[in-house]
Amino acid sequence: MEAWLFFPAQPTAPLVLVAALALDYLLADPWGWPHPVRVMGAVIAWGQGCILQHCSTPLAQRWGGAILTVALLAGSYAAGWGLIAIAHTLHPWAGILMQAILMASCLGGRSLRFAALEVLDLLEKGDLVQARQRLSRYVGRDTEHLTEPEILRAVIETVAENTPDGATAPLFYAFLGGAPLALAYKASSTLDSMVGYRHAPFTYLGTVPARCEDVLTWLPCRLTVLTLALLSGDPWRFWQRCRRDGQADPSPNSGWSEAAFAWRLQIQLGGTNRYRGIPKVKPKVGIPARPLSRQVVQESLQLLRQVLGVWSGLMVSLALLCRF
Repeated sequence: MEAWLFFPAQPTAPLVLVAALALDYLLADPWGWPHPVRVMGAVIAWGQGCILQHCSTPLAQRWGGAILTVALLAGSYAAGWGLIAIAHTLHPWAGILMQAILMASCLGGRSLRFAALEVLDLLEKGDLVQARQRLSRYVGRDTEHLTEPEILRAVIETVAENTPDGATAPLFYAFLGGAPLALAYKASSTLDSMVGYRHAPFTYLGTVPARCEDVLTWLPCRLTVLTLALLSGDPWRFWQRCRRDGQADPSPNSGWSEAAFAWRLQIQLGGTNRYRGIPKVKPKVGIPARPLSRQVVQESLQLLRQVLGVWSGLMVSLALLCRF
């Protein structure tokens, strides 16, 4: 149970990383299986209900959101640490297995790919209605009247935005602090996805959860863009383009990742989306050198695999070097 504050220093770190990556690749998040995010979601739903019921002023709701954020992140870290410690007392290999399982539950690369392919498969079958309904599970925008090009844009934007949020950032924190820190990040991401909005009833409650997730994702997002820049063949120009487009987006992270995918694929993302019937215009990023197509969606998933491949290889290698 040594070196908890710096996971790569643990002798078993390379094995845990490889096992977690393998579990995520082979199983992803099987439907109906127990999952930490479901527990987090239940806690968040209970917490937000209490805050909205008992906190009537904007200041009180902001404080309630802050307390919920700290409690959820600290509780997720402590729960992960406790489960691993209990398993370790039973047998060292049980501790390794528990840490690998918990870590794998935080890695969302494979699940993100499955989500995109589900929508793409329905489009290839010509079932636009079902494609819209399936897409609504993964995006916040209204999907009822989207055309096929708009669905394709939504899928690519989801892959781009969630590559840091759901794939590289959890891996980043798993590398730094093992499964407990990865669970804490996953808690922040889940909290942001449930209450981190600027509209009622989350206008004030969601302020701290949204800012917390922005801060925690900031560095992994830039490192993800840097990875794509290094793979582009012209890193400096690629980085400058992503920075220019990303800074125009009100989100400190999603604009960067969407710009990186758009420039790498030579497409244009952004434009008008509707949320609860209200149009919202996002800055356009990239260049419309190619039309949006199903092939481009496949290429976006290939970019996701490339980034995860680079990160996985680098982190396992660094963990091995820390043993010497």
